[in-house]
Amino acid sequence: MTTAAGISYRLARPGDAPAIEALDSSFTTATVFEAAATDTGFALREVPVDPPLHKVFPSEEHDEQEIGEDTDTDRRTFVALAGDELCGFAAVGYSAWNRRLTVEDIEIAPAHRGHGIGRALMEHAAEFARERGAGHLWLEVSSVNAPAVHAYRRMGFAFCGLDTSLYEGTPAAGEQALFMSRSVG
Repeated sequence: MTTAAGISYRLARPGDAPAIEALDSSFTTATVFEAAATDTGFALREVPVDPPLHKVFPSEEHDEQEIGEDTDTDRRTFVALAGDELCGFAAVGYSAWNRRLTVEDIEIAPAHRGHGIGRALMEHAAEFARERGAGHLWLEVSSVNAPAVHAYRRMGFAFCGLDTSLYEGTPAAGEQALFMSRSVG
């Protein structure tokens, strides 16, 4: 696929699986979103946290699809490479019944964040969505992942839902699931 600023993008291959699994998806944030369900929807407000929150995702939270296998034509994993180093990936899946492309996972290595890699991976996902006839991209993000929420909003995503119980019984208990979508355009 395309190469820009020393980063190349392509479909994942089976040999990429170990690097994808090893990618550091942790983040640190000085703000989180507080979400509250209301009678007519939900309300969000961004609040500071002191000390800053450092979140590390347990490996069992990753639900990677089979990397590089073409058995499902409605699923793709795109990778970003800096030379031979995997610096990010996006795993997506298309659902025909509602014409939705779900961003199942997108991660960028900490040293490569803020350089447009996430946006480029999302555009590869959007291109795949257009090929499938999807009307929109959809994703779920934790209310504590303010850096990701801000990145998604800059990419044109808007809030479209809230689940206050999705993470109950998991290491993320107490966090809320925010759902965001954007038109494929």
